[in-house]
Amino acid sequence: MEAWVPLFDIFLNSPTPEGEASLWLQQSFDATTTTTTTTGSFLALLSKPIDVVINSSSPISNRIPYIQTLPNALQSRILSFLTVESCRFCARDLTSLANTILKGNQQLDFWVKKSAHNLLDKVSHSDFNWVSSLSLDESNDDEENVEEEFGVLPIWLQCKKSTGNVVLPWLPVSLEELNSSTPVTSSVDEKPDEVVEETDQMVDESQAVCRMDILLDPEVRKRAMSLKSQILVFESASKTIALANEVREMCVKGGDPFEILGLVEPWEVDDETASILVSHFITGDEEHVAWPSEVLCSVILPKLLVLNEPASRVLVTATITFCKVHQKAAVDALLCPLMFRKEGINNHLCDIMAKIIRECLHTTHVSAFLHKLFFKGNEGRSYICHECHEYLISDELIWTEPLLTLFQNILNHNVYLTQNSVDGLVSVIPQLVERYSKSLKFGNFLLCLVTKCSPLLQSHKLSLIKAVEQTNTFMTKSIISKLGLL
Repeated sequence: MEAWVPLFDIFLNSPTPEGEASLWLQQSFDATTTTTTTTGSFLALLSKPIDVVINSSSPISNRIPYIQTLPNALQSRILSFLTVESCRFCARDLTSLANTILKGNQQLDFWVKKSAHNLLDKVSHSDFNWVSSLSLDESNDDEENVEEEFGVLPIWLQCKKSTGNVVLPWLPVSLEELNSSTPVTSSVDEKPDEVVEETDQMVDESQAVCRMDILLDPEVRKRAMSLKSQILVFESASKTIALANEVREMCVKGGDPFEILGLVEPWEVDDETASILVSHFITGDEEHVAWPSEVLCSVILPKLLVLNEPASRVLVTATITFCKVHQKAAVDALLCPLMFRKEGINNHLCDIMAKIIRECLHTTHVSAFLHKLFFKGNEGRSYICHECHEYLISDELIWTEPLLTLFQNILNHNVYLTQNSVDGLVSVIPQLVERYSKSLKFGNFLLCLVTKCSPLLQSHKLSLIKAVEQTNTFMTKSIISKLGLL
């Protein structure tokens, strides 16, 4: 317990507990080789059962985790920190802790409950392969749910570690296993480009197999096409609600919901009909965890991808109401693809996205979203979208002044940015200086970045000063002055 007192002090007194706690955790791991301060021991402390007395007049003890004996504000901050730094902790233990809090008999504070839900959203994994995990054989489910201990070498690697004849001293692979393994390339003379092309083709084929594993019944397909023609004609709200319920029931029981929605094409309806659809597609009884994301990318996303004028009030209201309840879906099926809009974000989209971030998302969701956005790999490009709309989405961020304004709004929302996110923002500044050297919006973005993220900009001080010196606005001297204090 003593080893974690400084961390609890940060949670109790710091105005930015997630950021300071992350730095403390990193410094603590770098400065010690003992096993007392490990992520596992911290979760074990938080999950430790404590006997508490519910009623003093008739003492009845109840066992609750240690974290629930802390003040509500402290609980919320700790859960937010675990969400931001979830990659450092065992996902199974985080899930167990969040479930214990949510399913316990204790009456939860609103923010504690919300933080626990955010933690569950962060550590949960949902994709379109959900059907492949379903099985009527309980033994298969048990085998798939077995998770190796966090931070421990896999069993097969532990076995190899004790054998001799290693090929590489840091990678214990036996010579027999290496010789028996299937080579990556079929020929030494094969060109690298051909190898890459073949590998990409294999990946595409595997993904295609995953999507084609679920074939729609011809009757379901015929029924979906019939609903498509009916749903485009708005007769009355009650008629549209009945059609929405019929589509939802068919998606739940008829096969692949994503493919069914692709046949119905609900994005073709007007805004009023769309608001009715999104509000009645979700009832809370759906077992498919990706269903909210599929609803967003099938009804709202296509409308926003082609938005070049102010959105109707009914569409904005329906979107905000939906995103408040389904925050993870808002990130995966709305914000991520919109960020890569091929024409770039315009002022109308900037207003809607800023409203979603401000009113619907917890700061930890936004932090994870930005980290994913600037991740150097394919993870940042992963989003949910129908194939017929992929031509509207680019492979890279298209930097526009409204996009700079959106990032400024995010920074003003007091979102904790990881070092990876800050590095990603700083890396594009030299490219943007030539285009926006006289732009006040670019200047405001730079000033906000330097003000909000100064502890994470020290390694970029010289490059930022060089870039800011090329700008020509009344804020240039102020920005350089702040950079000089780093």
